[in-house]
Amino acid sequence: MFRLPCRLVLLVCAVAVSTIAQPPALGHTDTYQIVHTYPHDSRAFTQGLIYVDGHMYESTGLNGRSSIRMVDLSTGRVLQKYDLPAEYFGEGLTDWGSNLIQLTWRAHKGFVYDRFSFSLLRTFEYTGEGWGLTHDGRQLIMSDGTAYLRFLDPKSFRETRRVHVTDETGQAVEDLNELEYIRGEIYANIWLTDKIVRISPRTGKILGWIDLGGIIDKHELESFGAVLNGIAYDSTADRLFVTGKLWPKLFEIRVATHQ
Repeated sequence: MFRLPCRLVLLVCAVAVSTIAQPPALGHTDTYQIVHTYPHDSRAFTQGLIYVDGHMYESTGLNGRSSIRMVDLSTGRVLQKYDLPAEYFGEGLTDWGSNLIQLTWRAHKGFVYDRFSFSLLRTFEYTGEGWGLTHDGRQLIMSDGTAYLRFLDPKSFRETRRVHVTDETGQAVEDLNELEYIRGEIYANIWLTDKIVRISPRTGKILGWIDLGGIIDKHELESFGAVLNGIAYDSTADRLFVTGKLWPKLFEIRVATHQ
């Protein structure tokens, strides 16, 4: 998520990266291996990423550039696209049955689309900001930039509960961004860092850290806003994908988790 009052001041964002305290490198830090590298649209300000039934779906942000899209994994080519009205800043994305559900940043509004036609089926409202979105098969799970994750009823979109995300020392971990539910855990990007955290959906406790620093050569990134953001999981083939905002590449990685 691009969280400055003016979303386009990328130089200021770069300064912020150098001054914001990084998450502590505590125990349970997982290692990763790059399995495959795929092309990715370097103009896509990636906010949400999911893999469903053999297709990659992506939500992109920035006012006037926000969209949902179906993308061919092997080529990075956009196969289908729906552009949001310019007043909306697209955010997290997840699937629910035959639908796609997308958040927006500060408009307090979400959208439900038919996954096959991309036709808009309904809208819903929520309080606070919208950042990341995933589901566990029973409830939607939403991040809002704080150290809390909200659980929402997928029909009414009402909040049913929330968990406070804390690290091994009990310290709150904020700026939870893009989310993905993987094998009973919630994976979350931490905004403005190269870190992904694995979270217990029951307690909010962090189960492990994945440090993706160095996964992409920073010289390949043309914008200071091109930060890690985007986690997708192919549950059928047990494949994990990551990318970033404005990144020219998308990576399939294998993580060695340490319990």
